[in-house]
Amino acid sequence: MNPLIESTLPTKYGTFQVIAYKYQVDDLPNLVLHTDRLDVSKPVYVRIHSECMTGDVFGSSKCDCGEQLDYSMKWVQQHGGVIIYLRQEGRGIGLINKLKAYNLQNEGFDTKDANLELGFHEDSREYTPAVEILEDMGINRIRLLTNNPEKISAFADTDIEVVERVSIEIAPQSDNLGYLLTKKQRMGHLLNLKAIG
Repeated sequence: MNPLIESTLPTKYGTFQVIAYKYQVDDLPNLVLHTDRLDVSKPVYVRIHSECMTGDVFGSSKCDCGEQLDYSMKWVQQHGGVIIYLRQEGRGIGLINKLKAYNLQNEGFDTKDANLELGFHEDSREYTPAVEILEDMGINRIRLLTNNPEKISAFADTDIEVVERVSIEIAPQSDNLGYLLTKKQRMGHLLNLKAIG
């Protein structure tokens, strides 16, 4: 896998290098953000973040995605590392189907059952592109910022070693507590949820 283009991206968190990699499904590229302090000779902090337009762009409080992305951008600026932004909206079902799932959630389905009701797997995301991007960048030891055990498992049969899992704990809100509890209780996410004050 070869990058399509690299450029500089100043943000409110600091300046990143941004790299676009071709995505096989459509014309939207996967993106990599990193600082100029990237040192691939040491274990690299890595956040694999799946696109969430509602959370990342519009600040939806139905999920914690936008806050996780903000946290990761701050973390990489402070500690170095890489954010891989994968274009797989709605756990891989796309934006329209994600909005259909929102409607089902408004009827009482949780986030897992809503996807199943629409005929999809509970989580259709694929992490092979992230592995290929890290290989292209020469990164073979990582400290993975995640609460999702499936992201850890994605590296099981690769030459990339996960030397540490770094938790991303976002304080729950009233709008997303049920969503977070579903991720913890029904999808195995490694969350230590604290009650809303």
